[in-house]
Amino acid sequence: MADDSFELYDLRVEVVAPAGATLYCGAKPGDYFELKGEMLHLPAGQGFSIYSLAALLPLLPAKQRVTHPNDWMSTDAEVACPDPNCPSRLRISRMAKRVFHHAEVTAIPLPNEGLT
Repeated sequence: MADDSFELYDLRVEVVAPAGATLYCGAKPGDYFELKGEMLHLPAGQGFSIYSLAALLPLLPAKQRVTHPNDWMSTDAEVACPDPNCPSRLRISRMAKRVFHHAEVTAIPLPNEGLT
């Protein structure tokens, strides 16, 4: 059987803001969540604004994937809060790589499966 493995980075998204800044979404500097595969994990007792999450969602799958070192996705790590009156940023950090197997994440076979 052919190797059907691939790697994705685990991500940590953390709220960063200037000292003393007023944040209107209920977040505090240092609040975070982690993305492991497709599963989002929040610390117990901590929430995360759906509006902030909506600003991040299109970027997270791309940040999980290995990119060329010159690609902006490899270097740019902060997303502005979607509230124009909020000075916070959402910092996306790549953590460890995790191995996945195609057959465990989809029912669709690889194009070359079953060929001998």
